[in-house]
Amino acid sequence: MCGICGEVVFKNDQADVVRVRRMADAMEARGPDSMGVTQRGRVAFGHRRLKIIDLSDRGAQPMTDTALGLSLVFNGCIYNYQKLRAELSAKGYSFFSTSDTEVILKAWKEWGKDCFSRFHGMFAVAIHEHDSGRIHLARDRFGIKPLYFSEADGRLAFASSLPALLAGGNIDTSIDRVALHHYMSWHAVVPAPRTILNGVRKLPAATVRTIETDGRFTDVTWWEPMFEKSAEDLSRSADDWRDMVLEGLRKAVRRRMVADVPVGVLLSGGVDSSMIVGLLAEEGQQGLATFSIGFEEAHGEKGDEFQYSDLIAEHYGTNHHQIFIPSSELQENLPGAIRAMSEPMVSYDNIGFYLLSREVSKHIKVVQSGQGADEVFAGYHWYPKLTGSNQPVQDYAAGFFDRTEAQMAEAVSPDYHCARDESLAFVEAHFARPGAEDPVDKALRLDTNVMLVDDPVKRVDNHSMAWGLEARVPFLDHELVELAGRIPAEFKLAQQGKGVLKEAARKVIPSEVIDRPKGYFPVPALKYIQGDYLDMVRDTLSSQAARERGLFNNVYLEKLYANPTEYITPLRGSELWQVALLEMWLQAQEV
Repeated sequence: MCGICGEVVFKNDQADVVRVRRMADAMEARGPDSMGVTQRGRVAFGHRRLKIIDLSDRGAQPMTDTALGLSLVFNGCIYNYQKLRAELSAKGYSFFSTSDTEVILKAWKEWGKDCFSRFHGMFAVAIHEHDSGRIHLARDRFGIKPLYFSEADGRLAFASSLPALLAGGNIDTSIDRVALHHYMSWHAVVPAPRTILNGVRKLPAATVRTIETDGRFTDVTWWEPMFEKSAEDLSRSADDWRDMVLEGLRKAVRRRMVADVPVGVLLSGGVDSSMIVGLLAEEGQQGLATFSIGFEEAHGEKGDEFQYSDLIAEHYGTNHHQIFIPSSELQENLPGAIRAMSEPMVSYDNIGFYLLSREVSKHIKVVQSGQGADEVFAGYHWYPKLTGSNQPVQDYAAGFFDRTEAQMAEAVSPDYHCARDESLAFVEAHFARPGAEDPVDKALRLDTNVMLVDDPVKRVDNHSMAWGLEARVPFLDHELVELAGRIPAEFKLAQQGKGVLKEAARKVIPSEVIDRPKGYFPVPALKYIQGDYLDMVRDTLSSQAARERGLFNNVYLEKLYANPTEYITPLRGSELWQVALLEMWLQAQEV
């Protein structure tokens, strides 16, 4: 788990090592243990290392195998690297390290692009073929590991974070209007390849891009979740699916125990993270460290779920850490959390993950987290509304989108308007793809492929890596997701959502956690903006930088200032916080 960066030149010139070093320096938090920068003519790679597997210097990056004629930088973890290493050793390959990084080098040499489908893990990787000069960029199935890039003046730069690209310089920082539309309507989800900045793009998940020496490239999508059901799938009982899900999750959690350092759990007290604790206990893990966070209540809304996380911690006898953040500390740390975002992300739990990761990183380097279960097993409120829908696109938007097109026109200045409802058009095109006939499956496929990648997963990566903490997400084990895609929707929608997962959970964890009301990561002070928080957002949106940028209509902003608690989106978000967060992020990145 690290930070990677590099520059590739498509003309007769040398790569700029100083630029690559600036990008690497900007990612020190992602890899505090060491740094490396190398250059081979028109290609330079940089790397920041967080030591998780092979703690020796033999696992350092950038890694080069001169015999194979390959160099690479890699961010992530390949959980089945030991099995692949044994397979490659049997084919005659020799190894100089015990790292998963070196396994990728040999696997690429042996299988080429097919190597990625053999990996169980999370990764972003750049591979340089010395002889051909080609560069290959690849990203894991769910985009758990980020990969941003920018091209200008015959040079391609890439990095694990958007701020690192900005540190490298020569980036067009004008606002992408389509991305702004997605941000404002789709709860800050901006689908790849776009970002909020015109000059920065991101490689889509499950994609390998091959770049020729002249800059031409080809993309291959090497995996996607399927939602087609066989006759055998349709004939299975609820108990059959329950048992298959439980076994699949057991395997997913077991895979993510691979490390040369201890592995803990981010314990919210919900079904998902509690299941992980229970399954790790089943595996016999002793002295398991668990961590929970809570905030002050606001507007009568409770700011923690300690009663449930404490129950699980006590049940399994974990080494539990309960972290309470007062409102003053929350506000004090908001700027740091916002700077850590590779893209503006509006969900309140950004600050929660940021502060939780800060505390966790004082104890351990690796945790498992419950992200992904709601998208994979249909835990959100908009899925039931799609059952039998005759207008699934509109019903999905009604349940998820923060604003209608009319509300968008009210909020956004005319200079930033789009010619059509870009977010609705995106959903419509995605729903129209073959392979998912049920409206619920269409939504689950979209959320797994797009929303999950560019909101919850990105949120966890950005804020855990801001403190050099590796977060692993067993609910995004691709075999588990493939299994879930085959389960008929009614089994997932049962019991107010995630029914089949809840039934599997009953075989592992106490029922009090399973049958509780659905919770979320509450940060009431950012939902009900009052007092100092209202002053802060007003100051941001009335600053000279904000006025010059002119993203939002002043009449709209004045309406929000007058009564911010009245304007809450369908996803329980604050309209005022959403617009303020974007401007705060742009100013934090000095854009």
